[in-house]
Amino acid sequence: MDFLSGSGEIENLIMKKYSVALIALFLILYILPLGVRPISIPDESRYAEIPREMIASGDWVVPHLNGLRYFEKPVLGYWLNALSITLFGESAFSIRLTSALATGISALIVFFLIRRFGGGSRAGILGAAAYLTCLLVFALGIINILDSMLSMFLSGAMASFFFAYKEERFSKKVAFLALFGLFCGLAFLIKGFLAFAVPLLTIVPFMLWERRFKELIKISWVPFLMVLIVTLPWCIMIHLRESDFWNYFFWTEHIKRFISPIAGQHPKPFWYFIPILVGGALPWIFLLPAVFSGAKDVFQSKDSLIRFAICWLLFPFLFFSVCSGKLIPYILPCFPPIVSIIAIGLVNYFESGKKRSFAICASFLAVLTVGAAVMLVASQTTELVEFRAYSRPETWKWVLAAAGLLIWSTACFLSAMGSDSKKKLALYAIAPLMLLFSVHFIVPDQVMEERAPEGLLSRNRDMVNAETMVVSDEYLVHAVCWFYGRDNVYLLEKSGELRYGLERDESIPSRLLTIKNFREIINSNSGKNRIILIAEEKRYRQWMSLLPKPEFEDIDNGFVFLRF
Repeated sequence: MDFLSGSGEIENLIMKKYSVALIALFLILYILPLGVRPISIPDESRYAEIPREMIASGDWVVPHLNGLRYFEKPVLGYWLNALSITLFGESAFSIRLTSALATGISALIVFFLIRRFGGGSRAGILGAAAYLTCLLVFALGIINILDSMLSMFLSGAMASFFFAYKEERFSKKVAFLALFGLFCGLAFLIKGFLAFAVPLLTIVPFMLWERRFKELIKISWVPFLMVLIVTLPWCIMIHLRESDFWNYFFWTEHIKRFISPIAGQHPKPFWYFIPILVGGALPWIFLLPAVFSGAKDVFQSKDSLIRFAICWLLFPFLFFSVCSGKLIPYILPCFPPIVSIIAIGLVNYFESGKKRSFAICASFLAVLTVGAAVMLVASQTTELVEFRAYSRPETWKWVLAAAGLLIWSTACFLSAMGSDSKKKLALYAIAPLMLLFSVHFIVPDQVMEERAPEGLLSRNRDMVNAETMVVSDEYLVHAVCWFYGRDNVYLLEKSGELRYGLERDESIPSRLLTIKNFREIINSNSGKNRIILIAEEKRYRQWMSLLPKPEFEDIDNGFVFLRF
């Protein structure tokens, strides 16, 4: 039986089998190994510490970081992380769980959307599997950041709108539009006004393309009302508590970040997201020749989901590219539409009886992955390549990585050579499974330790108590607060992203110390209370000659723990 045909009880049995396999894939890749890696800085520790302080203080309205006002994001992402921490404790697993679950729910949304409008259950499962195994989706889904949650709610919003668009019955259309507004409101509470930009940039050109723009105007009141219902309670509460929140959040975190070429954060060139999208969509991007061949007839159909997915991919991508501020996670909302196009195109490709393009693409990927394995082994065992990713004690890591690449290559080759489309797509989908699972374990120690000071902080925990004065640089302050349960850590020399909170909190004007201030405090406390300094080693080397000699010093992989 061909993968793309079947009916009745056999069809249902096959679908159950693939559904169970997809769930197992998600659990193996995303959930089971979540707690293996140490918490990294600054993002993971930041989005762990703010929820921890919410739980500790009982203040669920105003976000605080290190006891200071922190207005870069709205509140829902912190609430969800706080819920996970409450249920599973303060751990790497709990702070990453919400991001992983959001990725899984996004895949489920892709499945429902494609199943209903893009080729049935098998196409839907293919789309969900493609989403879960895209390299960038995976990389962002196993770390504690807010972008996976944002993408989940935006995916829910876009799918709800398309269901409403296709629905003939007025009552159901209104219900789907209300659901669309609900998801937009929740997305707003994750990262702000971007929640409205992506849907508008997709829906307006799509409705113009479909020549149904007037219909859009008539029904816009339904989602608008739902957005107000979802967002207004917290928006009003934060305004009453902190009247300056909306001024800072709108102008600094939106206008300057996304538009201003001077004040915008993370400035990058216009083309920055092109290689990110291409590389992040691996391994599925290799199948584009087959996808375009299969999507041609569907694209010409007025009822195709392809048109909507094109608008969903193209116009938000252009928006992100035009904006001055760019970071890799920003492009994540473009992945549900691209995997939808790929899944629908592949389904139609095999239905038309074609195989050659797929075989060539899969074979090419097989050659590249085996080449990558050979280069990795050569770099670790010979002098042909100067750069070595792993040190000698980490031999098992690069061996595991090479094995994962070889398994990927073998599965791709078998997929290319197979005759049954069911097996071809199944093999291609599971080909990177071993390597992706191994990622949780094989990250080089040097990379993890330069971003994860957990070992240094944990082994010196006994030196820090409630009365100890703790000082940190701005890069490590989130991790220091998280691991020691503190919200009163002093900052040395630079305030970083806590500048706004320091300027607004008049009750603690001395939390930012200069080197001179810090030296005076150390000298005045000589023989009395001990003082701890935690910082990057390169920063400490700049300050060392200006500070007294510490009585205890622990230096580890670019970080220092000092006691005066």
